[in-house]
Order: sequence, then C-alpha cells, then structure tokens
Amino acid sequence: MNLQQPAPLIPPVHPDVQMKPLPFYDVLDILIKPSSLGASTAQRYHQEKYFIFALTPQQVREVCISRDFLPGGRRDYMVQIQLRFCLSETSCPQEDNYPNSLCIKVNGKLFPLPGYAPPPKNGVEQKRPGRPLNITSLVRLSSAVPNQISVTWAPEIGKTYSMSVYLVRQLTSPLLLQRLRMKGIRNPDHSRALIKEKLTADPDSEVATTSLRVSLMCPLGKMRLTVPCRAVTCSHLQCFDAALYLQMNEKKPTWICPVCDKKAAYESLIIDGLFLEILNDCSDVDEIKFQEDGTWCPMRPKKESVKVSSQSVLKIETPLRQPAVVPHSPEPSSIKKADVIDLTQESSSSSEDEGDTDPPLKKRCVYISKNEEMHAKGVLTYQPTVRVPNVQPLDPSYLTSTLADYAVPFHPSTLATIPTDMQIATDCNSHCSFSPSKDMTFVTLD
Repeated sequence: MNLQQPAPLIPPVHPDVQMKPLPFYDVLDILIKPSSLGASTAQRYHQEKYFIFALTPQQVREVCISRDFLPGGRRDYMVQIQLRFCLSETSCPQEDNYPNSLCIKVNGKLFPLPGYAPPPKNGVEQKRPGRPLNITSLVRLSSAVPNQISVTWAPEIGKTYSMSVYLVRQLTSPLLLQRLRMKGIRNPDHSRALIKEKLTADPDSEVATTSLRVSLMCPLGKMRLTVPCRAVTCSHLQCFDAALYLQMNEKKPTWICPVCDKKAAYESLIIDGLFLEILNDCSDVDEIKFQEDGTWCPMRPKKESVKVSSQSVLKIETPLRQPAVVPHSPEPSSIKKADVIDLTQESSSSSEDEGDTDPPLKKRCVYISKNEEMHAKGVLTYQPTVRVPNVQPLDPSYLTSTLADYAVPFHPSTLATIPTDMQIATDCNSHCSFSPSKDMTFVTLD
C-alpha cells in the first residue's frame, strides 16, 4: 500500500500582507503588490527572484515634476519609487525587515543597501535596520520601457519574506505637525481623570502620593514646551514637544518616547489640552504641581533674602580725632600748618631707669586741624612715619678757638694735583718758609 506524501506548502505569490504605513510618506499608487520570496525546491544557499513593473505616463510626469537637482550632480525626488521588504505575516501590519544576505539589482545595476546596525550584545549576528529603499535614481522614467528588479537572498528556516513596490510622496515635519493639529486637541478632562487616578490612595499601599510634580520643559531640547504631546500608549503625564519630536524622527525614524523609552508612533500622538492651558496661564514657570483633585499650582523658586545684622557690619569711616591744643606763636603766613603732637615720648621715670642708653626713635604723627577736618572727612590719607633721632646740640665751647675763628674752609684738592716733589709743606695759617734754589720753578696758585 503506497502512502501519498503531502505536497510541500508553496507560499502564495500575492499573500494578504499589509505593510505598516510610514508617517513621512503618502502612498500614491501600488506598483507591485506584496509578493512572497518563497524558497525553491532546489537546496541552494542563495536564491534569486525577478520582478517587473512599468510606469504610466501620469506616474512618470509626477516623478519628473518633483525632481530637484542637488550640488554634485545628484538628484532628489519628492515623488519616489519605494521598495519594501517584510515578513510574510498576515496577523497585523508588518514593519520593514530584510532577509539575510540581501542583494538588489535594479535594471542590472547594484543598489547600495544601508549599513549594518551595531549588535545589541556580543555574540549576536549583525543585522541591517529595516527601512524603505528609494530606488528612483535607478528606475527608467519612461512608460514605454519596463523596469526589472532582481532580488537575491539566503533562505531561513521557518521564515518567509515578501517584497512590494510603491509610488510615494515624501512629507516634511511641518506638514506632519499641521496634520497633528488638525486631529484636534485632547480634552483637558482626560488628563485630570488620569491625575486623579494616579493620586488616588491605594488601600494596600503604606505610602500615599498626595501631589505630582511635572516639568514644562521638553526632555528632548531642554526648552519650554510649545506643542505639548505624548502617546496614548504612555502612562505618564510628562509631555514632550511635538515639533522637535517630529524633526528628530524625520532625520532618523525611531519613534521612541523620550520619557519612557517605549514605542510612540505618529498615529498614537495626541496634543494635551490641559498642558496647553497651563502653558498659556504660566509663562514664567517651568514646573507645576498637580493636586489630588486635578488642580495644579505653579512651582516658583523661592527667592533667598539675605539679612545682614547691624552688629556684623564694620564701619570703615571713623571720625577723626580732635587734636590737642598746643600754644605756639602765630606765624605771618596765611596758610595754617598742621598741628604735630609727639605721642611716643616716654615718661620721665622710664628714662631715668635706662640711664645713658640712647632713647628709641620717636614716631611723629600728623593730625589735621579742625578747619581741614571738615574738608577731609571721609577721605583716607596716608602720612609716612618719620623717625627723628634724639641728638643733643653741641656746645660751641668745646671747639678750639683756632677752628672756631677759622671762617674759610680748607680745600686740599687743589694741592692734590701738584706733583709730590713740588708740594710745599704748609701750616694751618697758609704761611710757608723755604730757601729757593736754582733748580726750583715757581708756580703761582690762584
């Protein structure tokens, strides 16, 4: 009895696979429906499959009109021919996913694929991040000639992939922000209900939260929110700025919430009406606090007031001392001299104990008189210290009469220029006596 072997399951050519829509692209037309990259019966390491599509005159016109020439001879298109790969799963819309060892040729020309993403940990095989492929530059923009795509890949056990080609229009972040505003603003009551739910006391918990502090600064740009939004899939109240979030995903589409690091797709974004009211009411506050009943209050920083006690303040300006009155004879000069008082003179008892030792140098302190005090008040002046030695005057009686009566000083420098053999011995009265000789020459001194 011969048992019939069941025929192998052949994946359908056009499976009922739906690609996940891309926020920055509007699909204008489907050029190739999702087609399966089924494994062939032959056991080969690499498999290859060909796909053909053609453009209509209207499609060619739309692509050519959107063309923009860039520096270096490059061309950019707002209307593009887009190639996408995904798993052949029909349970939900699929994201972009590449098969292993993928190689693509468009009209016989190799299409460069994006680079490999770094592995999450050691020992994990590197894989290219799934994203749509813009093959417009290799497509023949003509309705008379078809285009051919060659796909080479390595089959995987238990996995099948599908490919599809679309005519799309690229969008910008300001346009997506405008569409987000057109969806409408979420009612503030939804946020208040969420606040009450979070602050409701849990009977099983020993710790009860009575308030909730939320920042009005965007966690992405560290700036004040302008369009507060968050995803409906997020459980937190903290919002981020919609404009900045869309700009970042326009450069590198990740669609990850900056607050909780969970998926925050464009379709799930909402603009919070309660935060809009708070931003309009408080323009000078960066943080608020929610109460249990859903109300809120601004969190303004406390200004620290510095109080300086009067006792700790040192007075820099001090009144000048009153000078002592010293009798002196009036001078004819119109300018009044400053009064000088010696404050360092020691008492008579201390001078007697010291005996014949020289007294210490005295310090002379100069004080401003009362008339000058009014003009110099508040001005700090510096008077240098003058040290005057205590020198006793010399009595003229100690000098000899000869020196005391001698009025003309003696200058020995005049004779210093005369040779030694011609110098004449003189006395203090300038009288000289000598015997002239025939070998001597007389010199007259002026």
